[in-house]
Amino acid sequence: MQTIDLVFRELRFRRLSFSLTLLSVTVAVAVLVAAQALMRSDEIQTKNLLDHKCELFQKAIGEREDQVAAAGRELNDEIRRQMLGLGFNVLIVPESQDLSELHLSGALSATMPESYVDDLANSRIISVNHLLPTVTGRIQIVHGDHRAQAIVQGTRGEVPIMHRGSKKPLLEAVPAGKAVLGSALQQELSCEVGETIHLLDENFDGQFEVARVHSERGSADDVTVWISLAEAQQLLGLENLIHAILALECECAGDRISQIRQEITSVLPGTKVVEKYSKALARAEARAKVKTSAERALQQERDSGAAALDAEKQMRWRIEQQHTALANILVPCVMVACAVWIIVMALSNVRQRTAEIGIFSAIGLLTKQIFFVFLARYAIIGLIGGLLGALVGLVVGVTLGGTPVSIDSLRQLCDSKTLLTLLLTAPLGAAVFSIISSWLPIMHGLRKDPAEMLNSE
Repeated sequence: MQTIDLVFRELRFRRLSFSLTLLSVTVAVAVLVAAQALMRSDEIQTKNLLDHKCELFQKAIGEREDQVAAAGRELNDEIRRQMLGLGFNVLIVPESQDLSELHLSGALSATMPESYVDDLANSRIISVNHLLPTVTGRIQIVHGDHRAQAIVQGTRGEVPIMHRGSKKPLLEAVPAGKAVLGSALQQELSCEVGETIHLLDENFDGQFEVARVHSERGSADDVTVWISLAEAQQLLGLENLIHAILALECECAGDRISQIRQEITSVLPGTKVVEKYSKALARAEARAKVKTSAERALQQERDSGAAALDAEKQMRWRIEQQHTALANILVPCVMVACAVWIIVMALSNVRQRTAEIGIFSAIGLLTKQIFFVFLARYAIIGLIGGLLGALVGLVVGVTLGGTPVSIDSLRQLCDSKTLLTLLLTAPLGAAVFSIISSWLPIMHGLRKDPAEMLNSE
């Protein structure tokens, strides 16, 4: 009888011992593989969860950015509309104009050609909008028995900057024969809309119908009367001449008067630019507040999302550490228990079969052949147990890890070189482990003399 036949007969004859030993090897390998699969499942779940959270975070941030941008545009438009109520804040005057005259009396005396406003409108200037040519002077107004000294201001309506297209004007043109009064003038003259007033000068006496009355502004506007530019030029003897060009500072200029001056003087040499600082600063501050508010809200959203992601990452890290700590305790304990069980089973098997071993020796089998029969038994048990344990451990680890059992999840698990190597080497490793565990008990049992073994039965 060949030695290999004895091995398989040994397996069939000792079924209970074979099953118990196989179970212990299977459990040991399953625990080892399950621990690795569980830790790999944790890594996959952490990655998938964080990727999903990050995707939701980016989507939420994107939506928030759109909302903030829309709200910012809406609020900025509202602020711009409010700022437009501040009126024109850039004044372009001839270089010869004495600014002390302007600041002390609000009057202008130096003039420049009316064509300057068209030259500016046809240029590529980007720092100002809403160009308004104007003349100004002092005039007497009569209404019935009431007289008043007033500032007359002539405007022809805004001149659009050609390369920007049309914009809604800040100030509507005053039609010929019409006048717009400041609130203080209206009270002093005791006139109402639709009534006629007289504007008097040495060489001019014109009748004008009151078209509108401005509400109180708390400025020189309250004692100003607005008429058409042509009529004001005729009244003041300034045909084809203007005192100033009013303009509104553009947002793209960044509220930098130096840029405005550089642009305007390059188009209109011989002029200078005066900024009404209080209005300009109010506009700049309002825009800055809108921008700051939107950026702060968006940054808070980003910080909140980043904190949530970090908290999720910390929680997943703690779970992984708990599973790793459990595996570090459980796996060695199971491996030691399995080794002890194999030793006990091997020693028991050899002792129970002392007489049988003596018979094998008596019929001519060498000690190394008998030794091979027993070792081969445990090697086969290790191979089968390693294969079963790898499969069972993989399923248990995936299940406990919460990863769905599928081809994709198994492919992700096997991306880990540690787990893949363990799965491939588990049968061979279990066989070596079984051989090593059973080596000493088998050697101890075969040291006896064959005659003594036969007499022991």
